[in-house]
Amino acid sequence: MNTHDLLDAVTRIALDAGREISRIYQSDFAVQSKGDDSPLTEADLAAQRCIAAGLAALTPEVPLISEESPLPPHAERQRWPCYWLIDPLDGTREFIKRNGEFTVNIALIEAGQPVLGVVHAPALDVTYSAARGLGSYKGLCSERLALKTRPFPARPVFLVSRSHRDPRLDTFLARAPAHDADGVGSSLKFCRVAEGIADLYPRLGPTSEWDTAAAQCVLEVAGGAVLRLPDLQPLGYNGKDSILNPEFIAVGDRSVDWRALLG
Repeated sequence: MNTHDLLDAVTRIALDAGREISRIYQSDFAVQSKGDDSPLTEADLAAQRCIAAGLAALTPEVPLISEESPLPPHAERQRWPCYWLIDPLDGTREFIKRNGEFTVNIALIEAGQPVLGVVHAPALDVTYSAARGLGSYKGLCSERLALKTRPFPARPVFLVSRSHRDPRLDTFLARAPAHDADGVGSSLKFCRVAEGIADLYPRLGPTSEWDTAAAQCVLEVAGGAVLRLPDLQPLGYNGKDSILNPEFIAVGDRSVDWRALLG
């Protein structure tokens, strides 16, 4: 299967998962707590089943890592040439709050980097998709628009997590150049930088690799970057036993001296 057809097929799987999520979103759903005290709903599990079945039919030889399934040991994972990395429902807290800012995230990882990604926000009826060598897009079919990040403006827009803000982030923002700040849920923050309506997303709290991979692909193919803190090297995947990411910044303009700008 060529890259274009693969991206279209994965997008259809994300849309199918979004329909499962929307069905439950409109109901009086229950909320459970996982071992780490993060919330879990039937929508997370329904989307997980939908995506796992879809990818197994599409690429039966490619393994899968998901937030809602057991994590294979790194000794096994590091032998994989590629694998699917998914978050069936990113932004479960936003789903519970019913503010619409939650997404389905599906990424293909090769050599420690996301090479294909789909981010679908079912409540907002918006889909982002990207593949290396193909392009980064918003929308579907004939209404699909190519994405490109913008040059860093005189007064930039910074995006922050709607549900995970803490004093360390406030200190970071206070030291940064004059800017406007906006709170956004889930991986949509990366996508808004990718489409050129924001410039920086700093993440100083914990995230997992399935939270970031699909949207990182969308942003990087659109011209941006996701850089680890403090060394400002590209954020990579499957390099260690833990699935937790380091702190990072997601940026639109690669040409900026981010170390000098942010101190």
